[in-house]
Amino acid sequence: MSSLLLKNIYHLYRGEGLEELQGTDLLVTDGTVASVGSIPADAADRVIDCSSHVVIPGLVNTHHHFYQTLTRNIPAVQDAKLFDWLVHLYEIWKHIHPEAVYYSSLLAMGELLKTGCTTSTDHHYLYPKDFSEDLMALQFKAAEDLGMRFSPTRGSMSLSRKDGGLPPDSVVQTEAEILKDSQRVIERFHDPGETAMRRIVLAPCSPFSVTEDLMRRSAELARSYGVKLHTHLAETEDENDFCLEIYGRRPLALMEDCGFIGDDVFYAHGIHFNDEELRMLARTQTAVSHCPSSNMRLGSGICRVKEMRELGIPVGLAVDGSASNDTSDMLGEVRNAMLLQRVRYGSGGMTAREAFSIATAGGARVLGFPKIGKLKEGWAADIAVFSIDSLEYAGSLADPLAALIFAGYNHGAAYTIVNGRVVVEHNRLTGFDEREIQHRANRIARQLLEVSS
Repeated sequence: MSSLLLKNIYHLYRGEGLEELQGTDLLVTDGTVASVGSIPADAADRVIDCSSHVVIPGLVNTHHHFYQTLTRNIPAVQDAKLFDWLVHLYEIWKHIHPEAVYYSSLLAMGELLKTGCTTSTDHHYLYPKDFSEDLMALQFKAAEDLGMRFSPTRGSMSLSRKDGGLPPDSVVQTEAEILKDSQRVIERFHDPGETAMRRIVLAPCSPFSVTEDLMRRSAELARSYGVKLHTHLAETEDENDFCLEIYGRRPLALMEDCGFIGDDVFYAHGIHFNDEELRMLARTQTAVSHCPSSNMRLGSGICRVKEMRELGIPVGLAVDGSASNDTSDMLGEVRNAMLLQRVRYGSGGMTAREAFSIATAGGARVLGFPKIGKLKEGWAADIAVFSIDSLEYAGSLADPLAALIFAGYNHGAAYTIVNGRVVVEHNRLTGFDEREIQHRANRIARQLLEVSS
């Protein structure tokens, strides 16, 4: 049984509703938080001095597209709206191959871990017809190599351009293929445990990339196995127009008719819900993954997070895909979430602690992990440790927690701990050579651009 002691913590944020402490210790034993308080140094196998550090629960990322790390900052779509952005990038993404999936997953998860994120999902919905390996096995291998708690979605698209959708024929699958493989990955990878390192979510991509029947059948399959459901919804006004024209209903009404709504469902974005739709989300306890940086990057709009929380709608935070952000900076996302709500609602739109709550306990609730997101005895030891002993935080320490997003500009964690394992130490990944990830990703990115040109 291994143990780790965080000693003399300058400021400890234990999570939503829990007392914040200074000058305290936190003991981790066998992957869980064992105790908080005054603990002798010889109580643990290893001691980390946290006398100049802010310690928080690990951040939780509720929506991402890992493969997009390979197509960041493409000049042709730097200023494009969502649909135009998608059409252009699909011509690059259709060439995704096994090495690209593995290294893009390492890259995205590495950035997340280095910015304090300990749990993430991923929404991979591209399945090229010539893809030769088990795509989700590659992603789980990357997560295991780095030590990240991982709850990816088995995404899907069944409507190509010939069917009125946006992607090319080569990356979509038949509904039979999608449902068969969805069942397979649930049975192979899903662990329903409270602190599982592997989970599966089913996630048809969006209302404009799958049929109503696939939405309905995916929901039925997910519920038969007790796994969660996810999709993009209400991201742009173009999506609303599309659904009204094709289905005669707004996106949320379409989801309701498909049974794709409820406390086991979370939608990415959720920007363009009207008042009645917000009340429906609250009644059904359907969750929203808020993606502030991506929404700003694509000019999609501002999610009504303040109103959602007041209504009791579950909300988590997300960096979204790295071609629409274009980073996987999780602590930076907490800052942007706070600031963007203030653009819409004024200076009281969101406090620093509300932003941290959404990014920790909020995300844990959205992804369905009952014992992550807070540093409580018996809960998972998923912890982010940030040094405030640097120039950027000078003069800001009247409120050390808020300083992380009001004052800092280097969002790197000194240590990130997942399930009791130190996966980032002195700002570096411990599970994989960062230079190799960097060089491989750059090479693959160049090749993808070359083959698509």
